[in-house]
Amino acid sequence: MKFIYSLSFTTLLALTTFAQTKAPTDSAMDRFLRYVKIDTQSAEDQPAPPSTKKQLDLARLLETELNALGVQKVRISAEGIVYGMVPGNLPDNNAVPTIGFIAHMDTSPAVSGANVNAIIHKNYQGGDIVLPNDKTQVITVAQNPDLKNLIGDDIITADGTTLLGSDDKSGIAELMTMIDILKQNPEIKHGNIAIAFTPDEEVGGPMDQFDIPGWGAKFAYTVDGEQLGDISNETWSARTATVTFRGKSTHPGTAKGIMVNSTYAAGDFLSQFPKMVKNRPETTEGRVGFIHPYVGNLDVETSTVKILLRDFDIAGLAGQEEAIKKVIAKTEKKYPDVKIEYASVLGYLNMKEVLKDYPQLTDYAIEAAKRAGIQAELRPICGGTDGSRLTARGLPTPNLFTGGHNFHGKLEFNSRKGLEKSTETLVNLVQIWAEKGK
Repeated sequence: MKFIYSLSFTTLLALTTFAQTKAPTDSAMDRFLRYVKIDTQSAEDQPAPPSTKKQLDLARLLETELNALGVQKVRISAEGIVYGMVPGNLPDNNAVPTIGFIAHMDTSPAVSGANVNAIIHKNYQGGDIVLPNDKTQVITVAQNPDLKNLIGDDIITADGTTLLGSDDKSGIAELMTMIDILKQNPEIKHGNIAIAFTPDEEVGGPMDQFDIPGWGAKFAYTVDGEQLGDISNETWSARTATVTFRGKSTHPGTAKGIMVNSTYAAGDFLSQFPKMVKNRPETTEGRVGFIHPYVGNLDVETSTVKILLRDFDIAGLAGQEEAIKKVIAKTEKKYPDVKIEYASVLGYLNMKEVLKDYPQLTDYAIEAAKRAGIQAELRPICGGTDGSRLTARGLPTPNLFTGGHNFHGKLEFNSRKGLEKSTETLVNLVQIWAEKGK
């Protein structure tokens, strides 16, 4: 009976093309433009999520919109995670796994997300795009070859003074529009769909507190990737190291023989990196890991340097830690009065080790993109996602594209096509899970 049902169901789906679907109440672009106006920039080193309370402004809006769309079990957790469940419309929703989708609400601390002024460059006809409020900010064709595939499209940028927020308000807009399309078109069959919007993804996020059992998904996807067709089942393994330099402060007028200035040791430590550390972001590409000092604080008494360690191989992280310790040892010899401390924490592990056992997750996603007319391929992420940590916790969660580009900077952009085709892929994907049933 199960086989007979699947056959007739698949036949029904084949008769319903995406072009025949009833339009959503709001387009993905409309939603995107609404969400980017809300400042949700996260902050590092805050004691408890969400790291910035303004992220809850978007959380509450999404809560309202989910309820209006008939989503069930909508709630905002103490950490600021928005949960919901879209009920399936199959004769037996338990016959297929519940599939989860996640997008994050926060934007990167690297660039301001306040007062985003989204610019729509209608009917793009090629060439570089100069952002109007800071003409030094130019999206060039040379550095963004995908622009050649967007001729005739409407391209969305910020005005050059902020980031756009495509990472990851594109994913939010696409998921909300998917839900809307499913509501407007009950003939599109799907199982139960778990939805979550998370805070603080850019700064580590509350994934240890994510309610996997209560959410109910057997498998999940983060919708947090970039250009159309990029699907990822592999990420960096990541550590963040902190090197602390402890000196001795005293009044500079009576400091002779007493003061030990930690800033000299910290500065010297950093100056050694170009010579002693081969693999740095500015010297590597592809699958080569790196060591990246990215922020520091200088003070006579105590100075600190934070360092990102990234490698696809967990063993590579151990080698990177040894490289840092060699620089520390050399610095200690030059500044024996400065006490130097090293500590590191594991951020996330390469999710490929788990996802290799669930090839259907990416196979179905590739098929969903194909049905939307997109040539998809697997690309590793030179970074991490909420899915990295959820996968490590036992919820297999690869990453899907959003159509965006140049995340974390003022040159960020997406397009009408990017938003719409990503949404279409999501609709296709829930149908495929209903068709396949495993």
